[in-house]
Amino acid sequence: MSKTVRIVLYILSLLTVAGVLAALLWKGAAAPSKGTEAEVMANADTERQAAVEAPVGEEASGTVETPAWEEEAKRQDEAAEIPQTEVPARGEAPETENTEDTTLIFTGDVLFANAFLAAYDAGGISAVVADGLKEQLIEADILMVNNEFPFSDRGTPMEGKQYTFRCSPSYVSALTELGVDIVSLANNHTLDYGREALTDTFAALDGAGILYGGAGESAERAEELQIIEVNGKKFGFLAVSRVIPDVSWKVENAVPGIFSCYDETRLLELVREAKEQCDFVTVFPHWGTEYSEQPNEVQKQIAEKCMEAGADLIVGSHTHCLQGIEYFDGKPVFYSLGNFIFGQNIERSVAVRVTVKQDGSTEIALLPVHAAGGQTSELAGEEAAAVYSYMESISVNAVVDENGVVTERR
Repeated sequence: MSKTVRIVLYILSLLTVAGVLAALLWKGAAAPSKGTEAEVMANADTERQAAVEAPVGEEASGTVETPAWEEEAKRQDEAAEIPQTEVPARGEAPETENTEDTTLIFTGDVLFANAFLAAYDAGGISAVVADGLKEQLIEADILMVNNEFPFSDRGTPMEGKQYTFRCSPSYVSALTELGVDIVSLANNHTLDYGREALTDTFAALDGAGILYGGAGESAERAEELQIIEVNGKKFGFLAVSRVIPDVSWKVENAVPGIFSCYDETRLLELVREAKEQCDFVTVFPHWGTEYSEQPNEVQKQIAEKCMEAGADLIVGSHTHCLQGIEYFDGKPVFYSLGNFIFGQNIERSVAVRVTVKQDGSTEIALLPVHAAGGQTSELAGEEAAAVYSYMESISVNAVVDENGVVTERR
């Protein structure tokens, strides 16, 4: 291309740019109306054409505004480059992995009778369970006790029975103050004052928001698995009795009544079903020979069968004294925890603290206790060490260390 032609083309391009600038200045001086759709499109075409025809590598006189369509395209490109953070929908919490452990505490027999009433009426719950021990019970995620009496002011004592117990429903507040979450009613005192008193017991516990197992207005309710969900895990509890003063107490014979396991077939079915629903299953049986530190053969047989059926833990009651510990395939049976709140004095007893970790493993420790003047408190020092040593001596294959931690003897 000759120099003359290049000069002509250059002059033409300058004239074109000058025309565009004049048009823009005229547009700016015009009314602020956006004009018709056709005019808007025409302006956009003019801007695009001017950009195409502008000389490459040479500066035009004055400042040329960046076309509007190009500014918009630039904004869209920049927005696309900004990383976007996904925000949960309203009402949805971001998913986080639960890493908390769950603490369960079990105690032996609880009786609200003369010694309890005298202490509680005089000094409240702290006169019944000393503050240090009480705080541990309250702080547990789940606390279960054996409720060895009915809550009622009605009924008549069972004829011919040596010991019959009951307590006014107003005292259910003491269980609440201790942090009790669930009780077993499957024992040999629940029907001491008849079926009216047992019905009152259901009402008192329901009113206090405390779960109960092992008794009910029907066979289905007496056998019902009680489930408590904590830290993303389901904990199931089955309460049952192998000690019943009269066959009429069995729920299959009359209602309300008690779930029993003289034939353990139904119990084992329930354990299997419970394990399908729950992460951790506890069986709480009332069994054994009173004041015997060794479990009888029936206890051992039922314990082994329950463990084979899927139980993770067995905690027994009824004997009013401590019995030993036995492991089956790594899972512990506490044959009896003795008494916890029961009369004026308790020489020695234990509560059991079970810590269930998120991976399903457990850590188990004994809380050694005694009672004096109607108040239960935790033992320490040499007295605690003596209880640990005693528990190990009467156990089958369990080791109890200086801190009360229980493990299987290998």
